Amino acid sequence: MRYCCKFINLYYFIILFCSLNLIAQENIAITGKVLDQNGYEIPYAAIGILNKNIGSTSTEDGAFYFLVSNHALEDSLTVSSLGFTTFKIKVKDFLNLQKKEIILEEKTTALSEVVVNDITYYVKNALKKLRANTVNKNHQLNFLYRRWSVEDNLCRFFIEHSINAIDRGPSSYIVKFSVDQARTSADYRFLKNEQKIHAIKYMEYNNPLRKGINIKSYKWKKTGDSSYDNEDVIIAKGQMGNKETIWLYIGMDSFRIYKLEMKKKPEIGRSLHATYIYKKNIDGLLYLSYHQREWEGSAPIPENIKRAMKSNRNVVKDYIPIAYRHEVYVLNIEEDKSRFSTGDMLGNKDMTEYKTAYNPAFWTALNIPPSTRFYKKNISELESLFGVPLENQFKYSNTK
Repeated sequence: MRYCCKFINLYYFIILFCSLNLIAQENIAITGKVLDQNGYEIPYAAIGILNKNIGSTSTEDGAFYFLVSNHALEDSLTVSSLGFTTFKIKVKDFLNLQKKEIILEEKTTALSEVVVNDITYYVKNALKKLRANTVNKNHQLNFLYRRWSVEDNLCRFFIEHSINAIDRGPSSYIVKFSVDQARTSADYRFLKNEQKIHAIKYMEYNNPLRKGINIKSYKWKKTGDSSYDNEDVIIAKGQMGNKETIWLYIGMDSFRIYKLEMKKKPEIGRSLHATYIYKKNIDGLLYLSYHQREWEGSAPIPENIKRAMKSNRNVVKDYIPIAYRHEVYVLNIEEDKSRFSTGDMLGNKDMTEYKTAYNPAFWTALNIPPSTRFYKKNISELESLFGVPLENQFKYSNTK
């Protein structure tokens, strides 16, 4: 009987070992850097396997990371970035490179030397063709959503969500979403200010493409030119007085909008800076790839907080500067409706109100891109407050 138990245990151990070994073999890390011919890092480049809708976006330092299965070895890895010629290499050839660096050649354009149509012509057609140029049917996006809460010019709280959302593209709105995993840092805020709705909804509402751009409300001019995936790109700047400025990076042949930047000052003492990066799927239709924004404002300080702050300061003002900093990666797109896994959630509460069981193994296994300079800056501020590493903060702040 004892021999039989030992045999059974050995049998299950072998099965488990083989299963784990098989999983390890199936996952291959695609990691490296995107550089120009002078060795400078290229940020926000789209790297992926187009025929499988797998990939990522390079960080501000040009670094990228994502996982593929061993069935993708014969597929082509495609790298595209504004201002450069698109680069392709087989996955297996890239893995065989001694130095995992992709060098992109600068794509020169003659747009500054030729006469082009009035800039509003490109803006008007880009907005007119927005729906046709983007993934406009229901598709599921897996977001890695990060938000830093800033008080008194220092990051004092960090929250991270893994979200599945059903979207219809920038010409429409997110249909529904669910927060599958969440984790937070230690909370060093004075005010614990909260947003009225989930930050992903603000990401939507602040996007001029989703709201609809009234062309006549802006003064437009051409501010530069570039290229994307072998297409000439024109940069259109729209100015609405001193309140709002937007930049659209528009393909001259397709009228695709590859990138949108925005600066906004809705009222005195408040400002918003945002960037939206789009990349192509297998059919050449665009979907959101990366987003970054920062909202700055101020908030009144309650009397009890004032008294606590006076012990460390000579002067305490009635208002404290606050900000929200956001960074969003789209880790995956799923267009097959039968594989959607998004539940229904209400978006009318702050990110901290979405409770999930903390699962460290999930975050360890998640296909997280390399840290951007933006990420490092915020985490450095947070860790500098009391010298506690972020991983320790995760460990103790998320344990019930």
